Amino acid sequence: MYVILWEFIVRPEKTGAFVAAYKSDGAWAELFARADGYIGTELLRAADSNQGATFVTVDRWKTAEDFARFQEHFGAEYQRLD
Repeated sequence: MYVILWEFIVRPEKTGAFVAAYKSDGAWAELFARADGYIGTELLRAADSNQGATFVTVDRWKTAEDFARFQEHFGAEYQRLD
């Protein structure tokens, strides 16, 4: 299994939109699910501070090559969503 972790600090007023996009059935997961080898995404809320909420996303792929192929085929859509 190939796992990618991302950490985000999200301003309080953006938390709802962030969670909607990055949750396990959000826009990111929908894009990833179009590729072979995608296993799933998990969104974890790590902490809150004065700067905002800290989240970690866990993206799981069968192999690193599956993620590389995803980037080759869906790179433009990935960049737009980002």
